[in-house]
Amino acid sequence: MTPLQSLIQKGESEHLEFKTSFGKETIEALCAFANTRGGTVLIGVNDKGKITGAQASRESIQKWINQVKNTTSPSIIPDAETFAHEDKTVISLSVISYPIKPISFKGKYYKRVHNANHLMDLNEIANEHLRTINLSWDFARDPNHDINDISLEKVYQFIENSNRFRDYPINDDPLTVLKKFELLRENAVSFGCFLLFCKNPSMISTIDAGRFDSETIIKDSITIRNDLFSEVEACMDFVRKHISKRFVISGKPQRDEVWEYPLEAVREIIVNMIVHRDYQAQGDSTIKIFHNRMEFFNPGPLPKGMKMQDILSGRLASNPRNKQIASIFKEAGIIEKYGSGIKRVMQSMADAGSPAPVFETIADNFKVTLFPMGEIPGGGVSGGVSGGVSGGVNNLLDFIKANPGKKSREIKAALNLPQRTLERWLKELREQKKIKFQGPPKTGGYHFLDEK
Repeated sequence: MTPLQSLIQKGESEHLEFKTSFGKETIEALCAFANTRGGTVLIGVNDKGKITGAQASRESIQKWINQVKNTTSPSIIPDAETFAHEDKTVISLSVISYPIKPISFKGKYYKRVHNANHLMDLNEIANEHLRTINLSWDFARDPNHDINDISLEKVYQFIENSNRFRDYPINDDPLTVLKKFELLRENAVSFGCFLLFCKNPSMISTIDAGRFDSETIIKDSITIRNDLFSEVEACMDFVRKHISKRFVISGKPQRDEVWEYPLEAVREIIVNMIVHRDYQAQGDSTIKIFHNRMEFFNPGPLPKGMKMQDILSGRLASNPRNKQIASIFKEAGIIEKYGSGIKRVMQSMADAGSPAPVFETIADNFKVTLFPMGEIPGGGVSGGVSGGVSGGVNNLLDFIKANPGKKSREIKAALNLPQRTLERWLKELREQKKIKFQGPPKTGGYHFLDEK
């Protein structure tokens, strides 16, 4: 089999497209490849993978390359290669994933999804541009607000808070501070600047919180719209209002307060929810408190390139979705270290003797569920925790994917699961042929079975 036949046999994919002749759709495909992960268009092959051949001289191919170059912006220049098959000729035009994105063809932007080209929406276009210059959405200029919408008093409060954690204090005035942190550039405020220091309530950062007596009956609720720093405290106030605490006599002069949920874990999740939220996504962030669990919901998927097993294994890249917001929260001492938040949540829940939290992606949205001390997900818990059970099994599966060969006692310790719950979930995954135990009973461990 020739290299050409081997390539054709793979079929059209994220990196390969067939065309019987050169034309507008060829350039659309090259543009989509350049905006995604690169790819090749084979000219002289029909969509069934049959070689039909293409009539093209060296001059014709050069004209095609010039046409691609002249109709794309920034210009892309494909590599051309000619293949001979029996009495027919096939021409390949290939492009890499361009470092400067997005590329347009006659003012339109395309991306490659599986084996098809799709138009990019405005958010995708903007995000690709920001990613190219290593910025995030919150760095961009906010066209709807200016410095008059910013509370300089809140900026001054940020300076005071930041100085508590700095070796060298900030002695500048609020306007200078905004400029130094690039929150104010050429008298224009960034989206991050507005969300962090807005004078008046902002619809963009709405958080809805509720205390539920059942799945459908709300006992108390609040809608939070404020600057992001104030939203953290407002969320914590609402949670404290609606969860219980007990006092423990430990021999100290004062009694110890033990909350139903460890407040450190709750606060860490709220901070992550606010800092890493996709503020361009439809919908609001929500907090739901039930008698047997607490749910945190954020609109928008995980940041690009991040997977659930990265979260559970602790191998998180320091690549926050909103870099400017994350940076300012870190300056204020609210974020201790990039990428360490989820690990602290897991540890805090384990230290409190609470079940491990459940992390889920649901229809391109992110959800975290916490359970109070003594509550076992799926073990005698009523209502909507059935979703938490499946989420817990999925967490277990993701952990085994990320940590192959772990013994049950190591999994139990890492996920803080009751032994009977772990045994039940492992059995379920084995019966579904998603995992298997490899090796001798004393030294072996669990491994993920790749679906092929």
